[in-house]
Amino acid sequence: MLITDTETLSEFCDAVRGAPYIAVDTEFMRESTYYADLCLVQVAHGEHAAAIDPHAPGLDMAPLRDLLCDGSIVKVLHSAVQDLEIFMQKIGQVPGPVFDTQIAAAVCGHGDQPGYARLADALLGVKLDKASQAVDW
Repeated sequence: MLITDTETLSEFCDAVRGAPYIAVDTEFMRESTYYADLCLVQVAHGEHAAAIDPHAPGLDMAPLRDLLCDGSIVKVLHSAVQDLEIFMQKIGQVPGPVFDTQIAAAVCGHGDQPGYARLADALLGVKLDKASQAVDW
């Protein structure tokens, strides 16, 4: 589901609130800017999944901020450093608690900075399509 309005964002966040964890990923542009431009936030748990457009006119990110900063929900990210920097800039807080799958994979012997696509292939036999990774958001 693509979320472009505050009401739908609030409903989605309410639907996943209470989950023990949520998966979070961002897409951003960093070309020709001092700060990264947050272009998309993807959040999922179980059957609930959403792509949130932070550029949507009038979208209030407060429901997402509240979800990301809910201390009872673990936020699962891969290579979280840039995501956390962008959230600090966009929502004024660093989400937590965080489980970084890249750090966990490194601790488990998958190299210093294993990429998500490589881990998905190595651990699950799933080849990810990265064709839309550099889309002009």
